[in-house]
Amino acid sequence: RIQRVKRIYQKRGIKMLKKLTYKTKHKSEMIQITNDIKELVIKSGIKDGVAVVFTPHTTASVLLFENNDPNLSRDFLKKMAEFAPAEAKYAHIGENAHAHLKSGVLGGSISLIIEDANIIMGKWQGVYLADFDGPREREVYLKIIG
Repeated sequence: RIQRVKRIYQKRGIKMLKKLTYKTKHKSEMIQITNDIKELVIKSGIKDGVAVVFTPHTTASVLLFENNDPNLSRDFLKKMAEFAPAEAKYAHIGENAHAHLKSGVLGGSISLIIEDANIIMGKWQGVYLADFDGPREREVYLKIIG
């Protein structure tokens, strides 16, 4: 019976995968991608479900963060630099251990609830791509399941 229910759900479920590309300009940078995510959720036609936002990079992260004051993003990057300074000595063979550590702490994905074709977020929340080893071209994947 459980297998049958699972098959029915899979037939009815709607899924979409989109890849977004961003070019960062600085060594450490936060790019707000909220509007891109909201637009793709609306275009997907999925009214109720979940959106997973994921970056496949080990020196970048996707996170929810305060979206009203750009100074807070600068403060955040400054505190992350204090947490894992670029000039510190690390056992890592490469020169970007600090970027891996920051990304490892923050994670590479977030999940968002979709209700009535809208993402549920707090008033001051935004979706951000944080790059800790730029400038580079970064990929973000959006998987929408409804």
